[in-house]
Amino acid sequence: MKTKKTPLYILITYILMQLSPIIFLKPIASIIQWLEPSITNDELSAQARSWTIFFTFFLGTLVTIFFILRDKNFFKNAFVGGKRFSTMGAIGWGVLGFFMILIGQSLAGLIETSLGITPGSENTAQLSAMAKAAPIAIISIVFFGPFLEEVVFRRVIFASLNQTTNFFIAASVSAIVFAIVHMDFSHIIIYATVGFITAFLYNKTKRLLTTIIAHTMLNGFVIIMNLNLDKIQKYLETLQSMQ
Repeated sequence: MKTKKTPLYILITYILMQLSPIIFLKPIASIIQWLEPSITNDELSAQARSWTIFFTFFLGTLVTIFFILRDKNFFKNAFVGGKRFSTMGAIGWGVLGFFMILIGQSLAGLIETSLGITPGSENTAQLSAMAKAAPIAIISIVFFGPFLEEVVFRRVIFASLNQTTNFFIAASVSAIVFAIVHMDFSHIIIYATVGFITAFLYNKTKRLLTTIIAHTMLNGFVIIMNLNLDKIQKYLETLQSMQ
């Protein structure tokens, strides 16, 4: 395999992975229905989507890792010049990046609110519903998803463009594509903000580990918050009653 084509192979893998539910969703639903004949249609749909996202993301991750392992210079060739941060430095910036993303999302949310856009992401709500229906989906949402998206949008798209253009153009293009892929167009500003900040983190540290950590922490935080909204609401109401 020509290593120069590794980014292309990974991009194709990601596209096929996004399209694969068209093939796998119905068979997986049939298996679930066979195992649980009394399951309701709503439960069947939710569980089928949960197991489908787990299966497709798991398969996509395996194939992507296969291509990366075949190309020992995949990460080294991402940048021309510049010093790569140490592992500890990359981890530290990853944790810091998580908080940077939270702040960036808050500011983007204020902009959207000022434009009359209703808060609340439909994409996040769907992912949370999948996590509730079949917790195994959490593995894909928190781990497989961030890994794949960082490899594709930061290493393949951003880093490739950054070598031939400049940071702002490369970061903007990768951030917009990242936002579009999430199919939540009313909140495209928030998703693009996440994409731009992660591009900055990657460019800063020259380590994809940094953005994977930040992205993983973000998805984990969002899932935990959404799965415990009722408990959080009750806790806040208890605090208010005590004042």
